[in-house]
Amino acid sequence: MLNRRFFLSAAAVAAIGLTQGSLIAADAAAKDIVTTAVEAGSFKTLAAALKAAGLVETLQSKGPFTVLAPTDEAFANLPAGTVEMLLKPENKARLVSVLTYHVVAGNVAAAQVVKLNAAATVNGQRVNIKVEDGHVRVDQATVVKADIHCSNGIIHVIDQVLLPSADSIPATASKAGTFKTLLAAAKAAGLVEVLAGDQPLTVFAPTDEAFAKLPAGTVESLLKPENKEKLAAILKFHVVAGRVFSNEVLSKAELKTVQGGTLTATMKNGAATINGAGLIATDIDASNGVIHVIDSVMLPAAATVKTSHVMQSQPTIVSNVCPTSGRVTYSLVQTRHFRR
Repeated sequence: MLNRRFFLSAAAVAAIGLTQGSLIAADAAAKDIVTTAVEAGSFKTLAAALKAAGLVETLQSKGPFTVLAPTDEAFANLPAGTVEMLLKPENKARLVSVLTYHVVAGNVAAAQVVKLNAAATVNGQRVNIKVEDGHVRVDQATVVKADIHCSNGIIHVIDQVLLPSADSIPATASKAGTFKTLLAAAKAAGLVEVLAGDQPLTVFAPTDEAFAKLPAGTVESLLKPENKEKLAAILKFHVVAGRVFSNEVLSKAELKTVQGGTLTATMKNGAATINGAGLIATDIDASNGVIHVIDSVMLPAAATVKTSHVMQSQPTIVSNVCPTSGRVTYSLVQTRHFRR
């Protein structure tokens, strides 16, 4: 499921112009990406946007880059006023985000594109790639011309402007509507601003149903102010620094969480799990990271506290991972807390 590849038939390869033919001027490979686009005459809006975003010199540099280039017609199909809004100086950051979402590092020719199901962009977010009815689609756009080789990369022409997520991780989770408990917990733990910050993060997000699987009264207890530190530790155990997409999650032996603990992904009977929690949806882009949805709350190992005086025993959540299915169940046990 997570590593499915899409392959293109010979007819589909021809349809997107794998052979250069009339799609590429004889001297196109001698010119950089920006010059090639400008001289083509059908990318005036893209050229203006690159200038307003201060990206012209970048895309004239050595690279190499692969650019998914929307035509003027593609920009014209955006809602009225969108282009004018993006070109305003105060919206430069948003414009940069949109344009860099159309750029992939390196030379990615059509023959490679059709073997991918996604590609990481310079923006940090990923575009989805699939083949439908003999056409290559990138997100909702269709590749209409491919493999225009330039001195510092490749241009693939697309018929729609690609729009990256503009919502932070908390905003993305809120719009999904299935993470109310997680968002309430993040607020109680004082982590909402961190999760909405500029540093990219990967969040393994338990659904409301996942929290409901915890022993009765657990969530209510964790949301109490006196348990803020413990709640923060649990939530940070679900967060990894940087953007880690599903293929990387499965390929890495371990992932270090910002809490300090370790996450391990495995495949069992065709299903992916992370520390025993099922991955039920992956690679949900946010402006500052990526969300993977899980069906259980993951718990960090309890810290060992050196003691000399016994305090009142209190309930602790214990997770149990089934060795056969890899699924997680929970139980409540009484543990003794000590004070020096």
